[in-house]
Amino acid sequence: MGIALVKIKIMPESPDSNLDEIQSKAKQIVEEKGGEKPSTTTEPIAFGLNAVILNFALDESKSIDDIENPLKELPEVNSAEVVDFRRAFG
Repeated sequence: MGIALVKIKIMPESPDSNLDEIQSKAKQIVEEKGGEKPSTTTEPIAFGLNAVILNFALDESKSIDDIENPLKELPEVNSAEVVDFRRAFG
């Protein structure tokens, strides 16, 4: 098995949601579930709402659902969706 590069888009409940806290907890979940090198950025959506973009590496033998489902259950998170999943070469 190889290593996959994963990108998850996390949508907060409102523009007032604490993005720093969401980013911190998201990185913690990734590391606890076997993901490596988590990084986050924010992406403007509309009307002051920003999405959190979470990027990390994951062994392909591990289930992405083990990471995606806990992200959906974070406080102040409306949704979390895998937007990119590809095999890393090199």
